[in-house]
Amino acid sequence: MRILFTGASSFTGYWFARELVQAGHELTCPLRGRLEDYAGVRRRRAEALKSLVRFLPGTSFGAEGFLKLARDGSWDVLCHHAAEVTNYKSPEFDAQAALHHNTLNLPGVLEALKSGGVPAMVLTGTVFESGEGAGDEPLRAFSPYGLSKTLTWEMFLYYCTRAELPLGKFVIPNPFGPLEEERFTGYLMSNWREGRIAAVKTPAYVRDNIPVDLLASMYRQFVETVAARKPPLSRFNPSGYVSEQGAFAQRVARETQARLDWACELELWQQTDFSEPLRRINREPAAPLAPAWDETAFWDAFAEFYSRPRP
Repeated sequence: MRILFTGASSFTGYWFARELVQAGHELTCPLRGRLEDYAGVRRRRAEALKSLVRFLPGTSFGAEGFLKLARDGSWDVLCHHAAEVTNYKSPEFDAQAALHHNTLNLPGVLEALKSGGVPAMVLTGTVFESGEGAGDEPLRAFSPYGLSKTLTWEMFLYYCTRAELPLGKFVIPNPFGPLEEERFTGYLMSNWREGRIAAVKTPAYVRDNIPVDLLASMYRQFVETVAARKPPLSRFNPSGYVSEQGAFAQRVARETQARLDWACELELWQQTDFSEPLRRINREPAAPLAPAWDETAFWDAFAEFYSRPRP
């Protein structure tokens, strides 16, 4: 397939694009900025993809250059994975501004896709949206970022239904793996690499942590399904390791100790902050749907990546 794919420089976007290319698909990847403006791990991801995909820097979703691409007429599916995520954990995250960026000129984009004959599109969502996943009821948006993704989905659902364009939604839980920005597992590994004890301040939260290459395999399967079957609406909520965060940290410690000469010491705090829902997870176990996925190889690559000196 020929795929128009946004958000390729993100953590999950890199792995999704890589998986799609390895499956034989051809990707064109618009970027909001220029490659030379990227830094750190985002720059590393973009550089790693340069030989695999066709990048179009300075081509934001909804802008005129993007509309011209959409009218091209040679795409089998549009995968809109890009989203505004800067400071996504902050309570001050601007959900309205994020919605604007995520859906810029959406009716015009869909009109261009229809005129170009694009048969379907896939939107990426998050388990932290309102109404997604399973957990504490009611399933409210997790945060202003979750609210922005909820509103983004509602916009796409409304306008795609009106335009009679088949729409699939791929819902992400908590991915982790190589080339990730420093979040929970990165924090654990950074402390252990330096011989420090890693503190888990919220060990009681039940979350859904999924190896990013397994998630990418699920995404590729979903995109192929949406493009081939062209359902009016479909959704997939793949799930990984479901457990309390303390137990997940212990899993990471065990897998790391088996591969690296690190102590991997943990300190599980008595949790007092319950400002987030206690439990929020996806619903469909992914591993049984990917018989070729190699769990041992994932953990080998995970440990090898974090064993390297940080650039």
